[in-house]
Amino acid sequence: MSTDVFDKNSIDASNIVDYIADVFSRRGAESYLGEKVSMAQHMLQSAQEAELSQADPDLIVAALLHDIGHYTNEIPDTVLMKGTDNYHEEAGANFLADYFPPSVTEPVRRHVATKRYLCATDPEYFSRLSEASVYTLKVQGGPMSPDEVAEFEKSPHLDSCIKVRVWDDAGKDPDKTYPEFSYYRDLVQSLVRS
Repeated sequence: MSTDVFDKNSIDASNIVDYIADVFSRRGAESYLGEKVSMAQHMLQSAQEAELSQADPDLIVAALLHDIGHYTNEIPDTVLMKGTDNYHEEAGANFLADYFPPSVTEPVRRHVATKRYLCATDPEYFSRLSEASVYTLKVQGGPMSPDEVAEFEKSPHLDSCIKVRVWDDAGKDPDKTYPEFSYYRDLVQSLVRS
């Protein structure tokens, strides 16, 4: 699809999946903030991890779209690597919220906070982070404080957020094979709210 097909006012439930497919096609090859995979590779591998874990459809889609905010955000990705948070998780969740249920959007909205949560509550978790993820953790606020942990644990989406975060961390292998977006297209479409 041409980049001229969509503007923010023309996206609705009838074409949101076309728009997302177009984003993967046009921008998926962009680098992923210091990682050894592209942005599309990362999101597709995360979805594959969810599927291999026999996750519910909403969590597979959340894993697939968790970083869509890097594409829909008005704050460019370059600022994140320069030490300023770009809040891509909020941008992505806010963009998706008009089309998908909270079971998809809340793990997207909280995937950065979940990294902060796990760094504060799981001593082994930090050691599994990539070098780029360690860097962005600092920019994104570092491990949560005890008060933040207590508040975060009140979320009804806590378990889903942790699962999506684990799949997010696993989706960074430059040698891994994975399905293309078209493989997930019908699944994504099945969750679009009318």
